[in-house]
Amino acid sequence: MSLSRRLPPNWRWPWVLTALVLALGVSAVVLLAESSYRLAREALDGVEHRNALRFDIATLFQRLNQAESAQRGFLLTGRDSYLDEVLRQGQQVNEALARVKGYYQDGENAKRGALLGEAVLQKHSEIKLTTELYRAGRHDAWRSVVLTDIGREQMEAARKATTELLALEAQLLQADRRAIHRALNLGRIGAYLLTGVGLLALVLFLRKNAILHELQRAAARDLVAERDRLDAEVMHRTQELTELARHLQTVREDERARLARELHDELGGLLTAAKLDLARLVRMHRKEQPELVERLQHMAKLIDEGIAIKRRIIEDLRPSALTNLGLLPALEILTAEFAERSGLRVDTRLEPVPLAGDAALAVYRLVQESLTNVAKHAQAREVTVELGPAADGGLACEVLVRDDGAGFLPSTRRAGHHGLVGMRYRIESLQGRMQIQSAPGQGCTVRARLPLS
Repeated sequence: MSLSRRLPPNWRWPWVLTALVLALGVSAVVLLAESSYRLAREALDGVEHRNALRFDIATLFQRLNQAESAQRGFLLTGRDSYLDEVLRQGQQVNEALARVKGYYQDGENAKRGALLGEAVLQKHSEIKLTTELYRAGRHDAWRSVVLTDIGREQMEAARKATTELLALEAQLLQADRRAIHRALNLGRIGAYLLTGVGLLALVLFLRKNAILHELQRAAARDLVAERDRLDAEVMHRTQELTELARHLQTVREDERARLARELHDELGGLLTAAKLDLARLVRMHRKEQPELVERLQHMAKLIDEGIAIKRRIIEDLRPSALTNLGLLPALEILTAEFAERSGLRVDTRLEPVPLAGDAALAVYRLVQESLTNVAKHAQAREVTVELGPAADGGLACEVLVRDDGAGFLPSTRRAGHHGLVGMRYRIESLQGRMQIQSAPGQGCTVRARLPLS
């Protein structure tokens, strides 16, 4: 019975539903993981953006401070090194301001960036104006500009705008950090969900696997039981065939014995009476009718040939030598007659063995059938017939018929040739064994082993 037929009908749908739930769970986990990754990526980009912007704002105000310090040094000492520093810091202020304005291009942030830029530009203009007035020698003019306190106010406005932007960016940076935390929490939830789905899948897999293994074990048990049943059935059928073969052989031998008795009694009596009558007629007409006597003598010869044929048929049906003399003399007579009829050389090695009547008859029929096959098919020159105790010393005898003929493949015997097959069943019905060893061009050996009586 196949495993698919053993699966309960209500076991397949829960498995499909479980697979669907697991697929949905995995899809949800993948969606959560992808969402958390995107949120974290956007938040990290925002943090990087805010940090860069805060750095540029702080750098802008620092450069502006350094430019103001260089301005004061130049106004107090008039040294060109301070002037160079003013110019250098002024250039860096412009570069930092350009980057800051690049961040603030739209909305409310653009206004805040514009306020910072205006304050920085005004302070930078005040520094540039005072240094140019000093270089032009207009000391009263640059002093009046410094004394108006406009530089401090412009610096304060720049500091205020810088502080507001830094505070705004700190708030935005904090929001980005919270977004990172949310993404991490979402990823953690996804990891927990994935772990739960994995554990659920493992539990379901183990459960289904246990059910499947149990079904497989049940199928294996059923298979073993079915195999044992079939083996027992085969043994039973084989035993029946063996018993049937033995019964048929017994019936056949009994029928042969009956026919042999009837032929011996009835036909033998008729032929003997006819021969006696012919002998009487020959004596009566020997002198008067010589031609009739010649015809009567020819008829007597024909009757003698009929008696010989009758005797040979009776011997084939039921060997009298086996019944009256025993197995060894019967085999000697059989092999001698076969050698005379076929012209083949027959070597015999026969030893007396105690066999029951059925076993002795089976050995005789085995040798008879083997010799018949040699005469019909083997094209042999020499035949060996052996009978004796088993070589291994067991309570059994062995019979062997070997020829040097054409041989054959035992596995490819032609259909309709049942002689040796019938002998095999006959030997096995007597608790014996029979083997046929042959190959093309290497002759044939028929070997049988029977238990002693």
